[in-house]
Amino acid sequence: MLYTIRHYQDTDFEQVLDLFQKNFEFDSFTKELLQEKIYDDPFFDKEIIWVACEENKILGFLMGTYRMEIRGVNYGYVKLMVVDLASRRKGIASAMYALLEEKLRERKVDVMRLGDVPMNYFMPGIDPRYTPALCFAMRSGFNRFTDTANLRVDLNNSAWTDEEKLESLKADDIEVCRAGVEDKAELMDFVAEEWKLWQFELEMAYKSEPVAIHIAKRKGKIKAFAAHSANNIGMPWFGPMGTHPDLRGKGLGKVLLFRCLNDFKKIGYNTAIIPWVGPIDFYAHHAGAVVERVFWRYEKKLH
Repeated sequence: MLYTIRHYQDTDFEQVLDLFQKNFEFDSFTKELLQEKIYDDPFFDKEIIWVACEENKILGFLMGTYRMEIRGVNYGYVKLMVVDLASRRKGIASAMYALLEEKLRERKVDVMRLGDVPMNYFMPGIDPRYTPALCFAMRSGFNRFTDTANLRVDLNNSAWTDEEKLESLKADDIEVCRAGVEDKAELMDFVAEEWKLWQFELEMAYKSEPVAIHIAKRKGKIKAFAAHSANNIGMPWFGPMGTHPDLRGKGLGKVLLFRCLNDFKKIGYNTAIIPWVGPIDFYAHHAGAVVERVFWRYEKKLH
């Protein structure tokens, strides 16, 4: 097979969308979702996005991106990649990846990862059911370093409110409400203290109508938050969420989670997704969440 590799152009979008829709067995892509994944990446750069073509037909697509100085490390990512099923085992993915790695080495990237892109991501790793992706990772010198999971919540199992807890919080001078535009500057400053990378996702959540962020204030100061619809547009995607250390253990996480799940239920979703989860037991206990998907995380050290 003769194919050429060139940089992605905006006019390629419809063909690339068709590739994703036909070749991702366990996921679905809408036009709006793929637009968000490509164009809403905070470091969107066509110089690190490629397509492989046979004449005018696109056979493969690879999107790279990067995040610099995360706890002193410069990370590069394969954010999205797909090769047409009939064109696999021809070296297309490896050829596109070689170009990406070369470019990111020039930009002083220290570590490459697959999928788990902070701020705007589709998957937090590789779903092992995509076995060809695992083989690509191993052939390309990546090492599996941990796992993570997405959880699913059945929204029809609860009314997603806890009035008793809300009353007890009020007695402790804690107010829970939906974030407003007037809260944005303070919320961004609060998040910057421990979770600076989440500021971008909160910016996305602020674009929802109503704002897809709930906050808890003590004596008028923001001390906790939970957001949804901050990533993967059109999907019932929960998070991020955080509580100031001084107020952890008071049940704020549960209350804020419930408010987000109630939003999803009002929109008309039957299930919600809690992605890239650390404390599985918290969500299982309070929301009856179950593990829906597991992801293997891979990285490759360049420097």
